[in-house]
Amino acid sequence: MVDITGSTQTDLTAAVRKNEVRHGEVLVTEFQSAGRGRLDRSFVAQPGTALLFSFYITPDAANIELGWIPLLAGQALCKSMEDVLVITSSMKPLLKWPNDILISDRKVGGILSERIDSEDGPGVVVGIGINFFATREELPVSNATSLSLEGFTGTSRADLLVSFLKNMSAYLERWDRGDLFLIQEYIDRSATIGKEVSIELPSGDRIDSVAVSIARSGALILENGSQITVGDVVHLRAD
Repeated sequence: MVDITGSTQTDLTAAVRKNEVRHGEVLVTEFQSAGRGRLDRSFVAQPGTALLFSFYITPDAANIELGWIPLLAGQALCKSMEDVLVITSSMKPLLKWPNDILISDRKVGGILSERIDSEDGPGVVVGIGINFFATREELPVSNATSLSLEGFTGTSRADLLVSFLKNMSAYLERWDRGDLFLIQEYIDRSATIGKEVSIELPSGDRIDSVAVSIARSGALILENGSQITVGDVVHLRAD
């Protein structure tokens, strides 16, 4: 635990590359001055208003698709919210592929994952940020929200972190055993599957289609047959 840092993701990644970190280690902070999101975006949160942490895992690469790691993290986060927070069915946390946690169609948190190859083999550093106490004025964009704004009560950031780490371990064990029902569980919690989507690829190209499923690799399967591994997804509304 550190009070302030530039980015837990940057710090932990650097430590992994120096062989200073072991499987399962976690770095938590109160404030990030240069928090990172996907696709070189920033993750902004005022001091003390968010749960901010990164962790390092070295799963059995023979049995697990590394592309599923951030999806498992999303599943574990949603389960932990339901385990320790006072929540109503109308505010069920959902997953927007590949890395957002949504409540009432607003982003309450995000996940960033980076593959790191070390002497111990392939590993993944996963960074997570959850808006906990932020007010509407403190949020960086209009489509963001926080747990407190949505009326979630009943726990501390530490309680949610402990619950998440336990659930993440359990999800990894299930995936390592080849429990493919995890894919259906993800689909059942997905805010993306079944939606018309517009996806901007890193090349700048855009694909419009319907999201129909998730591949074992973690890729998003579209109605047109494409499988998307990286892209910026927008849910299109019928109206």
